[in-house]
Amino acid sequence: MTTKLSNAQIAWRAAQDIADGAYVNLGIGFPEMVAKFQPPGRQAVFHTENGVLGFGEAPPAGEEDWDLINAGKKAITLKPGAAFFHHADSFAMVRGGHLDVAILGAYQVAQNGDLANWSTGPKGVPAVGGAMDLVHGAKRVAVITDHVTKDGKPKLVEACTLPLTGVGCVTRVYTSLAVVDIEDGRFVLREKLPAISLDDLQAVTGARLHLDGAVGDLVVPEL
Repeated sequence: MTTKLSNAQIAWRAAQDIADGAYVNLGIGFPEMVAKFQPPGRQAVFHTENGVLGFGEAPPAGEEDWDLINAGKKAITLKPGAAFFHHADSFAMVRGGHLDVAILGAYQVAQNGDLANWSTGPKGVPAVGGAMDLVHGAKRVAVITDHVTKDGKPKLVEACTLPLTGVGCVTRVYTSLAVVDIEDGRFVLREKLPAISLDDLQAVTGARLHLDGAVGDLVVPEL
């Protein structure tokens, strides 16, 4: 299958659903790209577990202040009104339900909303980390991911076979092929790429895709 969204395009699509003024935590790695694509007239307030609220884009190369980093150890800038706080206070925000949205990557998402997104492998973040707090503390949890693994296996599955980050926590998945909601323990297809048929999409999805009304076209800009 050659027609699919790039990571930047998936991140762009996810950014369109973030309300103005929402408090948002972005997972380490690919999800951090969401911050680049705030729709005109809207600005989220980004939170990082290591203790910053209201950070901005990455600084130009050579202008980094390495005292200002996010949880992924990447350099950040500060927006007016940004705040610093203790790591424990940061997790009090997370666990206290003060974040509107958390957007994470995934190895697997189950049709009941279970999420597996950590690994003890040599290339993975070597523990579940703050993700387990984020997925149960944020008011809305979304996943951005390729629709299949590098060897073509479905990432959207009936039940996760990898260690779980959280149980029943994901409500929407933005993939390289589709936008899928999780409702009542099932995958509900909301949007798909116009170039892929429903049958072909189902063939690379590990659980049944349900329809609830018309399926929209997943249309994103060239990035």
